[in-house]
Amino acid sequence: MSAETHPFFDMHTHGFVRVATSTPRVRTADVAYNARAIIEQAQMAHEQHVDLLLYPEMCLSSYALDDLHIQAALLESVEAHIEAIREASEDLTPVLVIGAPLRRNGRIYNCAVVIAHGEVLGVVPKSYLPNYREFYEKRWFARGNNCRDLWIPVNGAEVPFGVDLIFAGQNLPGFTFGIEICEDFWSPIQPGTMAALAGATIVLNLSASNITIGKSDERHLLSRASSSRGVCAYAYSASGFGESTTDLSWDGQGMVYELGDLMVESVRFELEPELCVTDVDTRRILNERMRMGTFNDAAEDAGRPEDTYRTIGFDHLYYQGDIGLRRPIRRFPFVPNRQDMLDQDAYEAFNIQVDALMRRMKATQSECLVIGISGGLDSTHALIVAAKACDTLGLPRSTIRAYTMPGFATSDETKSNAWKLMKAFGCTAEEIDIRPAARQMLTDMGHPFADGEPVYDVTFENVQAGLRTDYLFRLAGHHKGFVIGTGDLSELALGWCTYGAGDQMSHYAVNAGVPKTLIQYLIRWTVSSRQFDPGSDEVLEAVLNTEISPELVPADSTGEIQSTQSIIGPYELNDFFLHHTIRYGQSPSHIAFLCWHAWRDIDHGMWPHAFPDALKNAYDLPAIRKWLENFAKRFFQFSQFKRSALPNGPKVSGGGALSPRGDWRAPSDAVADVWLADLHEKLPE
Repeated sequence: MSAETHPFFDMHTHGFVRVATSTPRVRTADVAYNARAIIEQAQMAHEQHVDLLLYPEMCLSSYALDDLHIQAALLESVEAHIEAIREASEDLTPVLVIGAPLRRNGRIYNCAVVIAHGEVLGVVPKSYLPNYREFYEKRWFARGNNCRDLWIPVNGAEVPFGVDLIFAGQNLPGFTFGIEICEDFWSPIQPGTMAALAGATIVLNLSASNITIGKSDERHLLSRASSSRGVCAYAYSASGFGESTTDLSWDGQGMVYELGDLMVESVRFELEPELCVTDVDTRRILNERMRMGTFNDAAEDAGRPEDTYRTIGFDHLYYQGDIGLRRPIRRFPFVPNRQDMLDQDAYEAFNIQVDALMRRMKATQSECLVIGISGGLDSTHALIVAAKACDTLGLPRSTIRAYTMPGFATSDETKSNAWKLMKAFGCTAEEIDIRPAARQMLTDMGHPFADGEPVYDVTFENVQAGLRTDYLFRLAGHHKGFVIGTGDLSELALGWCTYGAGDQMSHYAVNAGVPKTLIQYLIRWTVSSRQFDPGSDEVLEAVLNTEISPELVPADSTGEIQSTQSIIGPYELNDFFLHHTIRYGQSPSHIAFLCWHAWRDIDHGMWPHAFPDALKNAYDLPAIRKWLENFAKRFFQFSQFKRSALPNGPKVSGGGALSPRGDWRAPSDAVADVWLADLHEKLPE
């Protein structure tokens, strides 16, 4: 089956809905002109396979009309041109949501008209009419807030009318949307929130909203908050060039947020019409609602609005096949990505760890901190955190008792880095060669290595890892201190740690909430932000450039060292899998689809200062499948028992943690069959 036809490559299969905001051409009170502009944008959206197209408030008549709103000729023209738009929509994929003034029982309402595939599905009136400062809507319009279970005549047909409408594509699960209009989302209690509580995954706002200094920021604030509090996607479209500027001006702002994340936004003050397109992940939204009990409690407290809303179902006409994926996908979802706040976010992540460690130091009243230094990423970052904690508490860094413990595979490079680190940070530094003790233990066990055979099995590795931890615990007791764990979140997810008497255990696991990609980023941030002196920065750079390896198996005959990522997979992929698994509970096939779009191209707009090497990386679908299958086996079936016995440690990222007392609770004897079956059944061979 080709990529063009296999369901895996169709974004709709994975619950995505292509949403667009439109800033069409508009001419004041020229209904025919405006209708042609609306149809023109609908056709352009159709060519881009848009499912749901949102227009500005009153776009059919234009908004800034004052008393022209109550002219019969204009209102009759509006109805006639709704019919023209309905006819034009018959073979178009987008559901059109346009703004228009409509009459009912001697009143005029500021309305959103929903048109799909040749049918007017329903009409939603505006609830809150601004009548202050430059706005006088109550002069012309009736409030729609109490309009429920009603119908409205549109060109001879009775159409559902009211604020109690949500719309659902019956053949596209998750495609459910509600509507509010402009001022509605400036109100303390938003109609769109009720629509979300009734089941809408997408909330639309048709807006006119003239532009003043700072108002764009306010719209972003409200749209972001609406999408977060409503646990939904929130699309906003405001009037643009062509509206009357008698007293006001218009910028044509369009944007779509999803769960507080900005997906796309328009270029403001454009003279030409503009489509602002993105793909909304309805599965992500629905999964978040399942996980967030507060949302469902709020729906219950609101009187279960799903029982009071009318759901207008329709068969959605959409293109089936590979149409790509139009949404920002973070390659490194645990790593700060807000370019204007990178320093602040990194500072916060780093100091969460520092603050947590300081609290544990105060609580235990220990005389020292004991830490093993390998010269690798994790122990380096733990040492950085410990050093900053000592500095903040006014303690000498000699409080940190750091030990490097070379084994059978320790390289000269990492051992050198370990010593440079300990000296650069001014801690109490010592070296303990674990090889004699390890050899004695292997001899006592009758292991072949003790007889000179090159057998480097799990026992050989775990003897070394266990001895290091055993030494650290005994040293902590000897010096009245406690052991700082260095293992990270990525290793815990994959079970890449030695259980019990190994690196899975410590007195306080300061890195337990920090995945490998974030550790790399934070070390780089400590260098760029000058957290320590230049001498420290030099060795930190050296650590960042060192191959990730447990260094438990000697190099082979070609000099090739034991590579962690060649065994368990690239950490950049594993952290991607982990985030979407524990934060949103996404299925492996859904994660694979996202990962393929994020990583299949080399140039993905990454910031060179964050991960310079990642700019060179790309992964095809077979590689993603291979490592995702490996992740599923290790995470769901083979590693939970290690996490169930996890020491204390702080949660750092909103992406999740694995403490059995916090984010993640799971049985230790589960199997991975369900997740593996999803991969095998839904991914192409």
